Amino acid sequence: MANNEAWMTAEVGGPKRASLITKPEVAEAMIRRARRPILVIGHLAAEIEMEDKKLIDYVIDLATNTGIPVVATAHTGNAFLGRRFTPASIMSAVDIGNRLADPTWKGIDGNGPYDLAMFAGLPYSLAWTLLSGLKNFAPHLKTMTLDNVYHPNANWSFPNISIKDWIINLQAIIRDLGE
Repeated sequence: MANNEAWMTAEVGGPKRASLITKPEVAEAMIRRARRPILVIGHLAAEIEMEDKKLIDYVIDLATNTGIPVVATAHTGNAFLGRRFTPASIMSAVDIGNRLADPTWKGIDGNGPYDLAMFAGLPYSLAWTLLSGLKNFAPHLKTMTLDNVYHPNANWSFPNISIKDWIINLQAIIRDLGE
């Protein structure tokens, strides 16, 4: 049974909570429907071990297969550059959160606001805060987390799942979106 309780048990997401991504096709459909998706990746992506790869390697595969721009937060830019992948932008998580909330922001490429922001690799409490702000002040934006813990303030989130299930889901999303 999928767990839709906040990963940090004292956190209460309010009456409106994230819908669960129970199978990769759910995330794939959201990404395919988005006109302007963006990936926001935190420093933990370079540290999270996922069997033979790190989370950042899955993010690079996803971005490469789909062309979705990546915003690297904190010192994550160096981890991307060390893997010969150049993110579209490097800025603080709070800065990108504020910009995404602004419906008049033209985006990092100047082509208009984003309609889907995907988050991964941020510390849980930071992601919680950013997603809460976007949930309450950015009705023009859908949010999705690609972490293996449930984020109730997102629109869509994986439930609390094992690393093995997380890898299977990410591999399926990357493979299917690359076709």
